Amino acid sequence: LLKFMPFDLADVVAPYGSPEEKAAISKQLGLDRNAFMSFWLWLKRFVHGDLGLIYATGQTESVSSRLLRALPKSLFLMLYAQIFALVCSIPLAVACAYREGSRFDKFFNNSLFTLSAIPGFSIGLILSYFLGLKIHILPPLGYVSPTENLIEHLKLMVMPVLSLSIGLIATYTRLLRNDLIASLKDDYVMMARSKGLSPRTIMWKHVFRPSSMTLITSAALNMGGLIGGTVVVESIFAIPGIGSEIVYAIYSSQIFMLQSTVAAISVFYVAINFCADLVGTKIDPRTRERRA
Repeated sequence: LLKFMPFDLADVVAPYGSPEEKAAISKQLGLDRNAFMSFWLWLKRFVHGDLGLIYATGQTESVSSRLLRALPKSLFLMLYAQIFALVCSIPLAVACAYREGSRFDKFFNNSLFTLSAIPGFSIGLILSYFLGLKIHILPPLGYVSPTENLIEHLKLMVMPVLSLSIGLIATYTRLLRNDLIASLKDDYVMMARSKGLSPRTIMWKHVFRPSSMTLITSAALNMGGLIGGTVVVESIFAIPGIGSEIVYAIYSSQIFMLQSTVAAISVFYVAINFCADLVGTKIDPRTRERRA
């Protein structure tokens, strides 16, 4: 897609260079070839651990060093969003499952369905405007490392985390609620009740564990979605993470940086889902039996 842009990396390296000089730079970087051959040459370097260089006027920087600086910021944001979403959605799903069909259940089910339709960047803009600019409860922009100032770090993370996690809370709650309701109607639950086990024991020892498989799979899949969400959220709140680096790579036509960043995200996405499969086999032994 970058091949269709009106300017290329040679314009960034030598903005005032002659057409001949820009053509020589494109040939040196391997950008004079067609899109497929250029991608193949980059891919061979990537599988050997060479993520390429960031080219600017008169200077270069390795993509790997730039990503290593940005990665912790995005990981903190994604980790906080996932933890907050799970902490909120699990007890809410349990409460709704116990009260299936009640006003409590219908209210939260409809409310969460509505929240799931609101994009994260809209929530981020609303929070930034009201909490950051109007009420001045939280700082609207910026990032501070937790090693520098933990309190300020957490304050700056509140609005970005809420922007990413509200949609997750809606999804996780509704998924887990449906699985819990189905499990509560199984025969083994009726047997546990006939033995006189308390509702809390039945829920957390016999029902929650097999019902959490869909939640685990969804949480793993949403890690990839969170990376996409951070592209916009990090731009709104001026967080210099992976999302901001992708935006920079697109606007400055850094083709090697963009390809390497997207590929690294893809590897991370596959690794997270692989780990989720391993965790799933430990939580629900029935998955091992089906595979066997």
